[in-house]
Amino acid sequence: MKIVSWNCNGAFRKKYEEIIKLDADIYVIQECEPIDSFKKELKKKISNRIWEKGANTKGVLVFARPEVKLEKLEWDSYGMRVFIPIMIEDTFPLVAVWTTKPAYIEEFYIWQLVNLDRITDDCVIIGDFNSNAVWDKGHSERGHSVVVNMLKDKGLESAYHFVSGDKQGEETKPTFHMYRKVEKTFHIDHCFIKKERIQSYKVLDRSWLEISDHIPVVLEMKDERGIR
Repeated sequence: MKIVSWNCNGAFRKKYEEIIKLDADIYVIQECEPIDSFKKELKKKISNRIWEKGANTKGVLVFARPEVKLEKLEWDSYGMRVFIPIMIEDTFPLVAVWTTKPAYIEEFYIWQLVNLDRITDDCVIIGDFNSNAVWDKGHSERGHSVVVNMLKDKGLESAYHFVSGDKQGEETKPTFHMYRKVEKTFHIDHCFIKKERIQSYKVLDRSWLEISDHIPVVLEMKDERGIR
């Protein structure tokens, strides 16, 4: 199973044709406008979709191939944005993530605590966390490394760090280029998954900076049911 996560930097209606060329089973799109304006066009390409509002008028869109079943799970959120738990094919939960200001990773930390009993090693948690270990001091006990360690206790590893061997805070492949400049780079898009389920994990190339300040990440995972 192939899962793509990408912060499209808005105006997804003008960009979706590019991302679907990656031929994934599931797409997790952050900073996406409401889909009403282009859902007829999108429906020609896909049939399953879930959109949830985040900051301002933008939110997170999750969509999939027609044969992949998506079912939104009713986990507690207490008004926190935007963490969307979705059951995939009645097999495993996927949590789509987009942390936004002012709380960023601290809000995910709280959401994670609230749902700690629901997070198991069959989960896939993926998205734009707007977070990295280099900013730990600014968040103290609710920082990035605390979240990473809590998920590790649940049997979930950062796919990028497992595959690349890079250490947290020392990533060699950025996922975000501030103002689309190559000298202002950060690794803030993440995927957490049981390491035995990882087939491959990639941060794509800088050509995506032509249409967004984020670069897509692509997870290929072992799927016991063999959907494809």
